Amino acid sequence: MLSSAVAVVVAYLACALIWGTTWFGIRVCIAPGGYPTYLAAALRFALAAGILVVLYAARVARPGPGRREAWWLVLAGLLNAVGYGLVYTAEERIPGGLAAVLYGTAPLLMAIMASLARIERVSVGSVGAAALSLAGVFVIYRSRLAVSAAQAAGVGMILGSVVISNCYAMILKRHANRLHPLATTGSFLLVTALAMGAFAATRGEPMPWPPPVRPTLALLYLGIVGSVIAFASYFYLLKRLELMTLSTLVFLQPLIALGADALWERQAELTTSTYVGVAITLAGVVAGVLVRGRAAAAPPPAAGATEDA
Repeated sequence: MLSSAVAVVVAYLACALIWGTTWFGIRVCIAPGGYPTYLAAALRFALAAGILVVLYAARVARPGPGRREAWWLVLAGLLNAVGYGLVYTAEERIPGGLAAVLYGTAPLLMAIMASLARIERVSVGSVGAAALSLAGVFVIYRSRLAVSAAQAAGVGMILGSVVISNCYAMILKRHANRLHPLATTGSFLLVTALAMGAFAATRGEPMPWPPPVRPTLALLYLGIVGSVIAFASYFYLLKRLELMTLSTLVFLQPLIALGADALWERQAELTTSTYVGVAITLAGVVAGVLVRGRAAAAPPPAAGATEDA
């Protein structure tokens, strides 16, 4: 029992630390002189899928998906390709730390989406926290719009990716929960790699040669650590935690991503109003976490009692 609890904590922290730094890794990978945007994403997921094929051959990731689960994994992988296409495009326009903060709205939007899909119930407090966080997003959007329309569009792309990632999380929670985490990860990322590769091919994006050193190191980090290890940890948690609990990962990720930007990002120049929006958004996320924690600690209602919904 203790080893299982420790494994959950380790997997949770791994996801937070890894995905908190992948935002900066993406910026390095697609920087001028690096890899074309969609080719970079395709190579990242192709590398990850290739590693997992080796694990399949070694019989580490068994059992694989059945026919019924496979169709849902294909759908989830295609949604992931769209979501990451939006993320990579947005990171051409805005710093990784800001993108991570915007992803902090995921647990709040998940509360609403999971309730509508009848997967989990949502409280009035969660809705209020979502409203606060989205108010912060609006402030960020206005501040970026004052800088350029391209940066404002990047904010919109990240929010679109949040909605898409929540959709595939609900699909996997409902239809692929019994699979081995590595089997889920491999099938999911293979579909993503194929979809991203097809899109990169239609755009005629060339492979840089010789491979640029710094962007290639970032690509390897994103493919091995940011995809194989992080997604395997995520799917492990997906089988053991509620969606709302799992989505609180994005509370830690923005703090880590902003720290990475402060250390390494030379173009992460944000205005005062942007930082105000960041503070409001994170306050909403914290409120959502606290509301969820109180709801989990509260005793179940007596027979005949009603709940907020």
